[in-house]
Amino acid sequence: MYSYIKGELVESGEDYIVIEANNIGYQIYVPGQVFSELPPCGSEIKVYTYLYVREDAMLLYGFLRKDDLNVFKLLLGVSGIGPKGALAILSVMTTDELRFAVLGEDEKAIAKAPGVGGKTAKRLILELKDKLKLEDTFEAALEHNVTAASPKGNSVKNEAVQALVALGYSSSEALKALQNVVITEDMDVEEVLKGALKQMAFL
Repeated sequence: MYSYIKGELVESGEDYIVIEANNIGYQIYVPGQVFSELPPCGSEIKVYTYLYVREDAMLLYGFLRKDDLNVFKLLLGVSGIGPKGALAILSVMTTDELRFAVLGEDEKAIAKAPGVGGKTAKRLILELKDKLKLEDTFEAALEHNVTAASPKGNSVKNEAVQALVALGYSSSEALKALQNVVITEDMDVEEVLKGALKQMAFL
């Protein structure tokens, strides 16, 4: 129903913000990490929203980035996870960290979220592993390091992670290492791998 709401930030509470748009105040529940990125009250803000309808209430959940909203929707599709559980997960870890955890099968990291136990974390990994593409993870995690996000750069990243996994590293370790490698258009897979392997020592 609502793709996003753009208006003035007028209030922030423990787990929600209020945005006024066209003389209507919208109370929107947000993950904890959003608060560190909020502008001062009185500033204009754009929040991507999800409307959750139940018998006794209609609740809005919001995110500063569309990618976060998309991951939130994926979490809602996992059996046993409702809006509160999904919000709790995205309050203790970023969407990139969640991707790393799912692809690296790190259930302990996911289980740190309030109300999410080991069984739920395992089920989440099982149900989302095929929905979170490796290429999407690269784009989200390495976006700020890749010049012009060229097709060649994407191909090099893919080959590098595949090579690291073949060497025995987990997907999570490979992705974290590549996150800290500045990849330029003239680099080949061997150069990227060398940079990634150097980063492995700091993981």
